Amino acid sequence: MSTDNAYYGPRIGSYMGRPIFESISNPDGTFVFDRIAQSVDDGYPLDQLGKNEVLLNPGLIYRRQR
Repeated sequence: MSTDNAYYGPRIGSYMGRPIFESISNPDGTFVFDRIAQSVDDGYPLDQLGKNEVLLNPGLIYRRQR
């Protein structure tokens, strides 16, 4: 998901010094914050993502809103 030209919903918290937004909208759709990814060896395995989910730095998982 590209965050270029994105609209960010309300800030609902922070993680590792970065904001967590309730939602992010861009031309691909609207994604809502779901959870924080589990880190393994300083990385985030992509197998923890479900269908219609994206991983944004630093380990925030958003899912596409239907």
